[in-house]
This record gives sequence, C-alpha cells and structure tokens, in this order.
Amino acid sequence: MPMDAGDIERMIKEALPDAQVTIKDMAGDGDHYAATVVSESFRGKSRLQQHQLVYSALQGRMGGVLHALALQTSAPPTE
Repeated sequence: MPMDAGDIERMIKEALPDAQVTIKDMAGDGDHYAATVVSESFRGKSRLQQHQLVYSALQGRMGGVLHALALQTSAPPTE
C-alpha cells in the first residue's frame, strides 16, 4: 500500500517540529514524491546529513512502503 503525502509530512514534522515541509506527488501514484524540507536542525550539516535526518524521520519506510522520495533540504535563511 502506497504512503500518503500527509503521512510523510506528519512523520517529518514529528521528528523535526520546526520544519516547513512541502510534499508533491510526482506521478500521481502515491509512490513517487518530492519533498522540500526547511529546518533549523539542518544548519551546519552536510546535505547527506540533512537527508539522513529526513530518512530517519520516515522510520525505515524508504525503499519499502515509500518507493521514491526526491529531497531538497536546507536551513532557513539567516536574517
């Protein structure tokens, strides 16, 4: 059973409460998503470390229930 975009967003926000999360269903099949995640938690971390935080939030569902997730991550701009 494919994962719902709302579930992906909820799981990311539970792990990264300050995150601004945008999820887009790329193919309309509930299996291929793109996510943009902006969180202060990413500041000072490499892109790989940022993506690992998001994958960790998804609790092992990547590659299984969630087939594909294109990630764009960043820290919020400094003022």
